[in-house]
Amino acid sequence: MDEALLRAVVPPVIGILGRRGADFAAAEDAVQDALVEALRVWPADPPRDPQGWLVTVAWRRYLDAVRADTSRRRREVLVEEEPAPGPGAETDDTLQLYVLCAHPSLSPASAVALTLRAVGGLTTRQIAQAYLVPEATMAQRISRAKRTVSGVRFDAPGDVGTVLRVLYLVFNEGYSGDVDLVAEAIRLTRRLAARIDHPEVAGLLALMLLHSARRPARTCPDGSLVPLAEQDRGLWDTALIAEGVEVLQAALARDRLGEFQAQAAIAALHADARTAAETDWVQIVEWYDELVRLTGSPVARLNRAVAVGEADGPRAGLAALAELDPTLPRCTAVAAYLHERDGDPATAARLYADAARAAPNLAERDHLTKQAARLNASLRDGTR
Repeated sequence: MDEALLRAVVPPVIGILGRRGADFAAAEDAVQDALVEALRVWPADPPRDPQGWLVTVAWRRYLDAVRADTSRRRREVLVEEEPAPGPGAETDDTLQLYVLCAHPSLSPASAVALTLRAVGGLTTRQIAQAYLVPEATMAQRISRAKRTVSGVRFDAPGDVGTVLRVLYLVFNEGYSGDVDLVAEAIRLTRRLAARIDHPEVAGLLALMLLHSARRPARTCPDGSLVPLAEQDRGLWDTALIAEGVEVLQAALARDRLGEFQAQAAIAALHADARTAAETDWVQIVEWYDELVRLTGSPVARLNRAVAVGEADGPRAGLAALAELDPTLPRCTAVAAYLHERDGDPATAARLYADAARAAPNLAERDHLTKQAARLNASLRDGTR
């Protein structure tokens, strides 16, 4: 059974059912039933047209559900004659599913879960494992999301920026369980880029490729974090870097700069440096200036303070940091790093310990705790 093929044909099949009159929730349920049947039948009798087969079986499942629902008997008139099976047009349907699953009425968590289910073709169990929540909890989240968008037409216009933010959320979840969400986000963004000619779609794809290229060097075998400056750059995936840079350059050439292109440009400058010492921090600061102009994001301002500290010295970085809300996530960790760079290990150790207590995950907490312990041990040795 080709799981990749199944996942690839799910969005167009849902879209075809939607154009035939099924609302989103009913279409998605019918396709899931058809997938279960495919898993049972295909190993022994694979179809010549997998998408057409799924359309036929899913439509029949939908008709069965409608006819069994006495409260919807009026709809039987609309579905009495079954349309001829066939794959239908794929591109528009798939694009509309991206838009539908990123509907602004959904919470970010629900939009991500629905995207992974309807566009990605993942099972509820796989999504639950990736998010480390019980399957029943994820099933309820997906059901609520489907009900929320059930009345939205498939041909309704949508905001590409919202779709991109949902895909970016998928990417940032990283890897847990048996589903690699980094790879899944890249796969979905590639599919979107093949269907819509938009520089920010290309910018997001480039950003994902460039960040993913550094992934093998980001952790030790024991799972502990390796800071960018200490990573073994020989482990970086040069093919992904080359592809990411090529995609980014094509997007930038269109002169329609957006936030994902700016972030990708920063990632490309990091990837271009053969060593940490060769990083072009001046250019990185300039790109952060663009990113702040585009978004006003406090996170962008925080990262800019780090870049300023590298380009103009730690005191300049601390001055930039002083303009930000100190309760901003990871602000304390940045302050610790800049104070250490400025030759104040006692303050840095205290701030590393404070940052560890507020860390969002175990790996980051352990890394910050080790930094505090390292500086405290150095301070003790220096007083003997």
